[in-house]
Amino acid sequence: MIGLCLAAFADPAAVHERPLRVLYLSQSVGFVHDTVRRPPGGLAPSETALLAMGREGGVFTVEFSQDARELTAARLAGIDVLVFSTTGALPIERTAWAAIIAWMESGRGGFVGIHSAADTALDFEGGQDAWTAFLGGRFDGHPWTQGTEIRLSNLEPGHPLVSMWPDATGYAEEIYQYVGFDPDRVRVLQTLDMGAGPLRRPYPVPVTWVRQIGRGRLFYTNLGHTPSTWDDPRFRAQIVQAIRWTGGRLEAPASPNPEVQDSAAIAAFAAAEGAPLQTNPGSSAAIADEIRALQAAHPEKRDGDSSAWDAARAQIRDRPGE
Repeated sequence: MIGLCLAAFADPAAVHERPLRVLYLSQSVGFVHDTVRRPPGGLAPSETALLAMGREGGVFTVEFSQDARELTAARLAGIDVLVFSTTGALPIERTAWAAIIAWMESGRGGFVGIHSAADTALDFEGGQDAWTAFLGGRFDGHPWTQGTEIRLSNLEPGHPLVSMWPDATGYAEEIYQYVGFDPDRVRVLQTLDMGAGPLRRPYPVPVTWVRQIGRGRLFYTNLGHTPSTWDDPRFRAQIVQAIRWTGGRLEAPASPNPEVQDSAAIAAFAAAEGAPLQTNPGSSAAIADEIRALQAAHPEKRDGDSSAWDAARAQIRDRPGE
């Protein structure tokens, strides 16, 4: 493990309260992103970026690890926020995982997941499902490959965890879609805008969300695939705010917003299909669920067979006005 502590005097508030203690885990069990690849004797780009974030704002100190076995109950007692940019089945045993959940639920700790944290699991029986339930969703492919032009839809522009990304921000990133995602358990703050870019799908793709776990707080963003994103001032500001919020130094709403997500799902379908969709308030949730189910029917999930995809889209599109 590499540990570094930063004195924090840039922010006057830091004089009155200690900096948050962050542990950044960037272990890769499988694919290794450039953002977490360490050069010989040095730090990975994302580690260097986190050092700069802590130095500039004085909000936190940070220690680094690329070995999940270090996440013991004793280790958790000395930190406030876990930040994960990980892949694969991490070597976290059941007892260690139970300690992490207890730490979160008690409000003693918070969690920030970045990009491939959604392409992560736990190395014990049932660990993948446990991780998916914890984070809120699991990687289900990235049709929007590295460098694909996208546009971000900000569902709550005044929320301090996404206010740095104005609605309709154009960007280029690798964007995941998810399985095991339940709109009733999270508050989605950013999604893909399906009215822009070269690749448009008629179903919603969340990008950033938050949730409560007991008294603890969890933040996840799909952004962060490339070193250039880690260098982006907007992304850096977002991660700092996420650390502040999960560490209990910032207040922001986290209650689930399924109605907002339903509206975003209907808007995604209409934008990608190029036609408005007739709904009323009483039918929106059911229609949104049908739209979300399109992801599993896409031909790429069915060996190129488009019959289910075409039939499901037609059923939604041809729904009589209500």
